Amino acid sequence: MSIPDHARANFQTLLRAAADGNLALLVCTDAATGAPRYVVCAVGRNGEDFLFTPFGHLAESNPYEAYQPPEP
Repeated sequence: MSIPDHARANFQTLLRAAADGNLALLVCTDAATGAPRYVVCAVGRNGEDFLFTPFGHLAESNPYEAYQPPEP
């Protein structure tokens, strides 16, 4: 399975934010469950305001148990 263009673009944005020191880890609330989530966000500015773009949340448990590796 190939990675779609929008996912590649988001990953490149995440890499640029990391290289520029513009990443943040925020504690947010899961909209479906109400549980706390630790969300990786890119940080931008709009004038005096900060903008946070969420990219994903950190795994709560062992991530090796949550994901299967890609098949050859």
